Amino acid sequence: MALHALDLRIDRGERVALIGSNGSGKSTLLRVLHGLVRPSTGSRRREAHAREAMVFQRPFMLRTSAVNNVALGLWLRGLRWRDARARALDALGRVGLAPMAQRHAPALSGGQQQRLALARAWSLAPDVLFLDEPTSSLDPHAKREVESLVAAFAQSGTTLVFASHNLGQVKRLATRVLYLEQGQLLADLPAERFFDREVLRGVSPPAEQFLRGESY
Repeated sequence: MALHALDLRIDRGERVALIGSNGSGKSTLLRVLHGLVRPSTGSRRREAHAREAMVFQRPFMLRTSAVNNVALGLWLRGLRWRDARARALDALGRVGLAPMAQRHAPALSGGQQQRLALARAWSLAPDVLFLDEPTSSLDPHAKREVESLVAAFAQSGTTLVFASHNLGQVKRLATRVLYLEQGQLLADLPAERFFDREVLRGVSPPAEQFLRGESY
């Protein structure tokens, strides 16, 4: 999905939710913001030395143990293997996967794989964390676990930018909401104003119609 004439600034510590129907441009925008996709016009600027990480809806698992899935990324960034494994084990402990450290990562459940992806991100101590529908394919219990971990990132000061179809989740996690439709940004509001139907109707009728048609 192409994005159209989008001018956006995200400040440190914000928790920004991207919402909209399938094909609205949420995933494309996340990839542009993370630098995975280069815009054909304009530019992407980021704070110097800012560390970033991204968690995908279906994270890729290396065919090795859970702890190696975290440690290998750290080792490739220059840590000694012993230090990389130690940090990886700490990250797994933070997401409740320490007992699964030696388990084959592709054999883990969907919720466990998503927590492993968050452990990989946590091990990098990111300043900005991008998440693309991180709970959409999970059962309710796994969704609550992953959402709790994402909230912990936010409480630690990490800037969050996440796409979600779950409006209840957006209300719980976001401080700011962006509504996209066919690659265009049609609403950009603080979360409490976005979920005020009267305010939203005056700012962006298409966004208000979307909100009215979605269940919480």
